[in-house]
Formats: sequence, structure tokens, C-alpha cells
Amino acid sequence: MNDLMIFDYFINPNKRVFWIYIISSIFLAFLYFLYTKKSNKAIFSSKLWLHPSAKLDYSYFILSYFINAFLLIPLIISAKTIAYSITKFLYLYFGMFEQNIFSYKEILFLYTLSLFIFSDFTRYILHRLLHEIPFLWEFHKVHHSAKVLNPLTFYRVHPVENILFGFRYSLSIGFVTGIFIYFFGAMIDIYMVLGVNIFIVIFSILGSNLRHSHIPFSYGKYLEKIFISPKQHQIHHSKKHFNKNYGGYLAIWDYLFGSLCLSKDVKVLKFGLRKEQMKEYKTILSLLIFPFKNLFNRRQYDKNNYGS
Repeated sequence: MNDLMIFDYFINPNKRVFWIYIISSIFLAFLYFLYTKKSNKAIFSSKLWLHPSAKLDYSYFILSYFINAFLLIPLIISAKTIAYSITKFLYLYFGMFEQNIFSYKEILFLYTLSLFIFSDFTRYILHRLLHEIPFLWEFHKVHHSAKVLNPLTFYRVHPVENILFGFRYSLSIGFVTGIFIYFFGAMIDIYMVLGVNIFIVIFSILGSNLRHSHIPFSYGKYLEKIFISPKQHQIHHSKKHFNKNYGGYLAIWDYLFGSLCLSKDVKVLKFGLRKEQMKEYKTILSLLIFPFKNLFNRRQYDKNNYGS
């Protein structure tokens, strides 16, 4: 029954708010203020942590846990099913394959790295589609409606978006796993720390919870062309830069596809949607309902102006 406890989010290394990741982010924040000598009063202000938007994040986090646990997760196809289908397809069309080139440790490293890179790439693609396809943007606006940022803003995601990311995860992990099973059989495994892909753990420790915060922690202009820093994700949340920094962990996708923005290029950050839109995202019910309402209104507008 431990899996049914919301407290699991803070003791599970697979979760963004795992206690070690929280502590590491606090430590990096301490280093940031120590190095920059900037005032940290705003970070401890009740105006930030008790802001109506922050309170909405806290309550929505609790509700979304139950929505995901009891309604969404059962709907998502497993990565194992995808992997089996991919392996079966390759066997049927290409026959048996025997490899004697790579050692076990090399396969271990390749599989771990491949999972991380391909999953991050598909995350970039889906995230960008959520912004560029009007239908999907209505649901993703829920996440961008946060007026202030805190670690639990990460979970301000509409159930429809959660379903899409669930399918993305299963498809990407299953696709890579199926290919590796075909080529390497039972030899595949991953380098793990605390039962999690080592690359995920490393990047989570390096400030993942600062991404949704008001601490503009940067990796510097050179590293930010490879890895997405906390400030780069904060830039993505700013009103004028929704079309920048779609990347999850890696910035190389933004660099390759022209959506990269470095921390040094943006000084002022203003979060949330346009003023006239913000009134639609002030309650839990509105976060869940308004995307559907907006889509219905848009459909009615198109029907009235352009016909069915």
C-alpha cells in the first residue's frame, strides 16, 4: 500500500521532489546566494510561498496524485508491451541476430545512455508540440498559468497532458528496450543509483527543483548549449519566451532546432499567462475544466464563421 501514499513522492528517487533532490537544490541555492551576494529575502517571503498561485499548486498536487494513481496510470500501455512488440517485429522480419562485438559493460553503458538520450529527445518533441499545436496548447496552458514558481509547480499539469507524457515514456523506453533485447538479449541492464538511471539522478541532483523556483541558477553560457539549466527553464516559463528552451535535461535539441535561449540573454522574468487569461486558472476546477471549455468555444467560433 506504500505506493498509494502521497508521501511516496518525497521518498521515491523516481520523483522530482525526492528528498535528496530537494536538499541538493537547497545547497545549490545557498551557493548561488553566497557567490552572487544577492539578497535571498524574497525567497523566504510569505508572499511567494503563500501566494494564491502557490497555494493552488499545493492543493492541485494532492488532487493530481489521486487522478494519476486511480484514473490515468491504468490507461497507459506499459513499456514492456512496447518492447515485446518491437523485439517480435525485428525477429519476424530480420531473423536471429548474434553479437560478439560489445562486452557486457559496454552494452550496459550504451543502453543506459540510449534510454536517457532518446527519452529526453521525445520529451522535447512532445513539449514543443504542446506549445505549437493549438489543441494541445489549451491543456499545456494549465502548467504555464503559474504566476509564481515552486517545486510543486512541476505537477501543475492537466490530466490530458499527463496521459500524453505517459504514452511518450512507454513508447520511448519500450522502443529502445525492444531494439536492445533484439541485438543483445538478456545482457541488457542499466547503470542505476537508488534504482534510477544514473543520468537522471545526476541531473536531478544538479538543481532540478530550482527549475520551478525564483532562483536564477545558471550553468554558464557554454554548458547551457548542452544542458538545460534551472534559469533556462524559468525563461521558458516567462511570458515572452514560451517558445524557447523546450528541453528537459539536454539543451542540444533546442540548439539544433533553433529554440535555445541562454540565461545571459534574459534579465527580466514575468511568469504566468496574459492578464486576461489568468482569471481562468484560479481554482482546481478551472484548471481541469477550462481547457475543454476553450476548445468547445473555439470549435463553435469556427463553425459559426467557417461552417461545419
